[in-house]
Amino acid sequence: MPTMWLSDSQKVGVAFCSGGGFFLIAGVLLFFDRAMLAMGNILFIIGLTIIIGPQKTGLFFARRQKWRGTAAFFGGLLLILMRWPLVGFLIELYGIFILFGDFLGTIAGFARNIPVIGPYIGVAVDRSGLARRNQELPV
Repeated sequence: MPTMWLSDSQKVGVAFCSGGGFFLIAGVLLFFDRAMLAMGNILFIIGLTIIIGPQKTGLFFARRQKWRGTAAFFGGLLLILMRWPLVGFLIELYGIFILFGDFLGTIAGFARNIPVIGPYIGVAVDRSGLARRNQELPV
Protein backbone atom coordinates (compact mmCIF):
# COMPACT_ATOMS: atom_id res chain seq x y z
CA MET A 1 0.00 0.00 0.00
CA PRO A 2 1.75 3.19 -1.12
CA THR A 3 1.58 6.17 1.18
CA MET A 4 1.85 9.72 0.03
CA TRP A 5 4.27 11.98 1.86
CA LEU A 6 4.35 15.72 1.58
CA SER A 7 7.48 17.44 0.39
CA ASP A 8 8.99 20.20 2.50
CA SER A 9 7.50 22.90 0.29
CA GLN A 10 4.06 21.28 0.52
CA LYS A 11 4.38 21.28 4.31
CA VAL A 12 5.03 25.02 4.12
CA GLY A 13 1.94 25.33 1.90
CA VAL A 14 -0.16 23.50 4.48
CA ALA A 15 1.14 25.90 7.13
CA PHE A 16 0.16 28.87 4.94
CA CYS A 17 -3.34 27.42 4.35
CA SER A 18 -3.75 26.74 8.07
CA GLY A 19 -2.67 30.27 8.88
CA GLY A 20 -5.12 31.54 6.30
CA GLY A 21 -7.91 29.56 7.91
CA PHE A 22 -6.94 30.90 11.32
CA PHE A 23 -6.98 34.50 10.08
CA LEU A 24 -10.34 33.98 8.34
CA ILE A 25 -11.93 32.58 11.49
CA ALA A 26 -10.39 35.32 13.61
CA GLY A 27 -11.59 37.96 11.14
CA VAL A 28 -15.16 36.66 11.38
CA LEU A 29 -15.00 36.45 15.18
CA LEU A 30 -13.72 40.02 15.33
CA PHE A 31 -16.85 41.26 13.56
CA PHE A 32 -15.50 40.98 10.01
CA ASP A 33 -12.20 42.71 10.55
CA ARG A 34 -11.05 43.71 7.09
CA ALA A 35 -7.33 43.24 7.68
CA MET A 36 -7.72 39.76 9.16
CA LEU A 37 -10.01 38.59 6.35
CA ALA A 38 -7.67 39.95 3.69
CA MET A 39 -4.64 38.33 5.32
CA GLY A 40 -6.48 35.02 5.60
CA ASN A 41 -7.41 35.05 1.93
CA ILE A 42 -3.92 35.95 0.79
CA LEU A 43 -2.33 33.25 2.95
CA PHE A 44 -4.84 30.69 1.70
CA ILE A 45 -4.14 31.48 -1.96
CA ILE A 46 -0.36 31.39 -1.38
CA GLY A 47 -0.64 28.08 0.48
CA LEU A 48 -2.81 26.52 -2.22
CA THR A 49 -0.31 27.63 -4.85
CA ILE A 50 2.59 26.12 -2.91
CA ILE A 51 0.75 22.83 -2.29
CA ILE A 52 -0.45 22.06 -5.82
CA GLY A 53 1.83 24.31 -7.87
CA PRO A 54 1.22 27.49 -9.86
CA GLN A 55 0.07 25.80 -13.08
CA LYS A 56 -2.46 23.53 -11.38
CA THR A 57 -3.72 26.42 -9.27
CA GLY A 58 -4.27 28.51 -12.38
CA LEU A 59 -6.02 25.62 -14.12
CA PHE A 60 -8.20 25.01 -11.06
CA PHE A 61 -9.46 28.59 -10.97
CA ALA A 62 -9.75 28.84 -14.77
CA ARG A 63 -11.93 25.76 -15.36
CA ARG A 64 -15.04 26.62 -17.33
CA GLN A 65 -17.47 25.08 -14.81
CA LYS A 66 -15.81 27.03 -11.96
CA TRP A 67 -15.87 30.53 -13.53
CA ARG A 68 -18.76 31.73 -11.35
CA GLY A 69 -17.00 30.52 -8.22
CA THR A 70 -13.71 32.09 -9.25
CA ALA A 71 -15.40 35.41 -10.03
CA ALA A 72 -17.28 35.35 -6.71
CA PHE A 73 -14.17 34.41 -4.72
CA PHE A 74 -11.92 37.10 -6.18
CA GLY A 75 -14.78 39.62 -6.33
CA GLY A 76 -15.42 39.03 -2.63
CA LEU A 77 -11.72 39.48 -1.91
CA LEU A 78 -11.76 42.72 -3.87
CA LEU A 79 -14.81 43.94 -1.90
CA ILE A 80 -13.03 43.10 1.36
CA LEU A 81 -10.04 45.14 0.24
CA MET A 82 -12.37 48.01 -0.76
CA ARG A 83 -13.75 48.19 2.82
CA TRP A 84 -16.93 46.13 2.35
CA PRO A 85 -15.94 43.18 4.54
CA LEU A 86 -19.37 41.72 5.34
CA VAL A 87 -20.69 41.80 1.76
CA GLY A 88 -17.30 40.69 0.41
CA PHE A 89 -17.11 37.78 2.82
CA LEU A 90 -20.60 36.57 1.93
CA ILE A 91 -19.86 36.74 -1.80
CA GLU A 92 -16.53 35.04 -1.21
CA LEU A 93 -18.22 32.31 0.84
CA TYR A 94 -20.49 31.61 -2.13
CA GLY A 95 -17.43 31.38 -4.36
CA ILE A 96 -15.70 29.00 -1.95
CA PHE A 97 -18.78 26.80 -1.90
CA ILE A 98 -18.86 26.67 -5.71
CA LEU A 99 -15.09 26.10 -6.03
CA PHE A 100 -14.56 23.61 -3.22
CA GLY A 101 -18.06 22.16 -2.85
CA ASP A 102 -17.04 18.84 -4.38
CA PHE A 103 -14.55 18.34 -1.55
CA LEU A 104 -16.98 19.05 1.30
CA GLY A 105 -18.28 15.49 1.45
CA THR A 106 -14.76 14.13 1.64
CA ILE A 107 -13.78 16.62 4.33
CA ALA A 108 -16.93 15.76 6.29
CA GLY A 109 -16.05 12.06 6.04
CA PHE A 110 -12.70 12.75 7.70
CA ALA A 111 -14.36 15.02 10.28
CA ARG A 112 -16.62 12.16 11.39
CA ASN A 113 -13.55 10.56 12.98
CA ILE A 114 -12.97 13.46 15.38
CA PRO A 115 -13.43 11.99 18.88
CA VAL A 116 -16.00 14.22 20.58
CA ILE A 117 -17.82 16.12 17.84
CA GLY A 118 -17.49 13.52 15.07
CA PRO A 119 -20.91 11.90 15.58
CA TYR A 120 -22.61 15.30 15.49
CA ILE A 121 -20.81 16.18 12.27
CA GLY A 122 -21.97 12.84 10.84
CA VAL A 123 -25.62 13.63 11.62
CA ALA A 124 -25.28 17.11 10.08
CA VAL A 125 -23.65 15.68 6.95
CA ASP A 126 -26.35 13.05 6.54
CA ARG A 127 -29.11 15.65 6.87
CA SER A 128 -27.48 18.14 4.50
CA GLY A 129 -26.76 15.61 1.77
CA LEU A 130 -23.06 16.42 1.44
CA ALA A 131 -22.13 12.74 1.54
CA ARG A 132 -24.19 12.06 -1.60
CA ARG A 133 -22.66 14.98 -3.45
CA ASN A 134 -19.57 13.22 -4.77
CA GLN A 135 -20.68 9.61 -4.95
CA GLU A 136 -19.65 9.51 -8.59
CA LEU A 137 -16.02 10.22 -7.71
CA PRO A 138 -13.81 7.12 -8.03
CA VAL A 139 -12.30 7.35 -4.54
